[in-house]
Amino acid sequence: MVRRFFFSMLAVLVFFGAEARAQDSVYVQIEAQPTLSEVEARLRDYASMLPDVNGFDLGRGWYGIALGPYPRDEANRVLRSLRAQRLIPGDSYIEGPDRYGQRIWPIGAGPAIATPTITAPEIPVAPEPQASDETPREARASEALLTRSEREAVQIALQWSGFYNAAIDGAFGRGTRAAMGAWQQSNGFEATGILTTAQRAELFRQYNAVLDGMDMQTVRDTRAGISIDLPLGAVAFDRYDSPFAHFEPTGSVDGARVLLISQPGDRDRLAGLYEIMQTLDIVPLDGPRDRNRDSFTLTGQNARIVSHTEARLEDGAIKGFTLVWPAGDEERRTRILATMRNSFDPIPGVLDPAVIAEDSQRVDLVAGLSIRQPKLTASGFFVDGQGRVVTTDAAVANCGRITLNSDYGAEVMATDPALGIAVLRATQPLAPNAVAQFRDGTPRLQSEIAVAGFSFGGVLPSATMTFGRLSDLQGLNGEDTLSRLDISTLDGDAGGPVLDDGGAVIGMLVPHDAGGRQLPDDVNFATKSMSVRAMLERAGVSPQVTPGLARLDPVDLTQKATAMTVLISCWE
Repeated sequence: MVRRFFFSMLAVLVFFGAEARAQDSVYVQIEAQPTLSEVEARLRDYASMLPDVNGFDLGRGWYGIALGPYPRDEANRVLRSLRAQRLIPGDSYIEGPDRYGQRIWPIGAGPAIATPTITAPEIPVAPEPQASDETPREARASEALLTRSEREAVQIALQWSGFYNAAIDGAFGRGTRAAMGAWQQSNGFEATGILTTAQRAELFRQYNAVLDGMDMQTVRDTRAGISIDLPLGAVAFDRYDSPFAHFEPTGSVDGARVLLISQPGDRDRLAGLYEIMQTLDIVPLDGPRDRNRDSFTLTGQNARIVSHTEARLEDGAIKGFTLVWPAGDEERRTRILATMRNSFDPIPGVLDPAVIAEDSQRVDLVAGLSIRQPKLTASGFFVDGQGRVVTTDAAVANCGRITLNSDYGAEVMATDPALGIAVLRATQPLAPNAVAQFRDGTPRLQSEIAVAGFSFGGVLPSATMTFGRLSDLQGLNGEDTLSRLDISTLDGDAGGPVLDDGGAVIGMLVPHDAGGRQLPDDVNFATKSMSVRAMLERAGVSPQVTPGLARLDPVDLTQKATAMTVLISCWE
């Protein structure tokens, strides 16, 4: 009865495969044995249960057992069906005919490369789900043949279906039997508490239905040295870009992506990879991280995606994978992730570090992957030895996270919307190289001034200097808190210090905005130093004040100004 049912299931698969378009024939590789006597015994066992069983000489004293040949998409359906029913090992995979040598079973069947003939055998049709294909006695006998892992799989499927909430231990005790009976009753079967072979197949079909369309297949990437089951319905291989093999979205699941990680390395390189991965846009900051000397895992999530990365060091090679999946699809994501983790198998081979795609050679990319970018950058400057910083309030509005010089976290200490000023403090110890000295008194009109700022949003390693003149001591509407500057700046300079020729701060550059009016590029404004000082004192910060400083040559002025200037980054 068991044999008839599974032959029926395969008949349906083969029948539909006969109408598929012509394609290369492949095999479902299920087992290998080191001796001829062992493989012959296993071949007889499989042939008593399954059709299309073949035995091949693999060379080097090994013999393989495979089903087929089938067209590739038909082979994938056979593989998924038989693995779901636990009739073949979970690590079975698709293999091409060139892998096999002389055929040793069936006798006289010819070489492995023979073109398959797809026909629908005349065998009984698979029973309807409600039909009982075994008596309780026969069902218990077939159940007794299950391995521990197969029994655990039944419990997992019952747990997923909501009928079982005890331990996954492979022991079919009272709780498991009650869950089986409840599942049978819910699905229109007689509630015996013993699942027949057909009922187990239906249970696994329901369990695996969430993966319909995902086309889970074993990918053996000999170049990267990794064998793993991947959802090839959602992703497809795109390119190698060391240390990654990129699998990009096919379009069926928006945002899905897989990376296979492969590179030579040691513990230092593993630690470096751990740090680099966390700078990538595909690894959100929120989520657990775990690292030891020989492995790490990274899980990150935001409103768009959930990302899971794991890698380990073995025998001088770092190998692992990343799964990126859209947020809100947790059941499918966790099932795919579990399959990937369980099937992950390092095999001989490691990706050559010299393999680099030409279009990935940009400073904002790592191996073809975008580095995480802030939503806005601006400039600021240190105002005391504790690392407190002044910047424009527009730079830190609605930020999920703020950083100083990309490396230090910060929080808003005080703001003054009327002046457009924000005071920040570092959330970790920070010792500034230089601190602003605020000029006490009014600077001379038409005197030389300079602005230090991160004009290009942190692309350059330090602030740049822009030189100009002080053109007025008030704003266009007579505001006495502003000075007008004759200088051309960029958006990233906003919040930076405005200095006289001695390096004393006479103000803070405000964003290039005149209430929606278009101003000439060389017309800019600064909040005066006395207004910034007053704001700092209200916030409990005591700024340094100077009546004036001796004139500096441009090189020394640049060194002093850039040392006090800070890159402000506002992140989602």
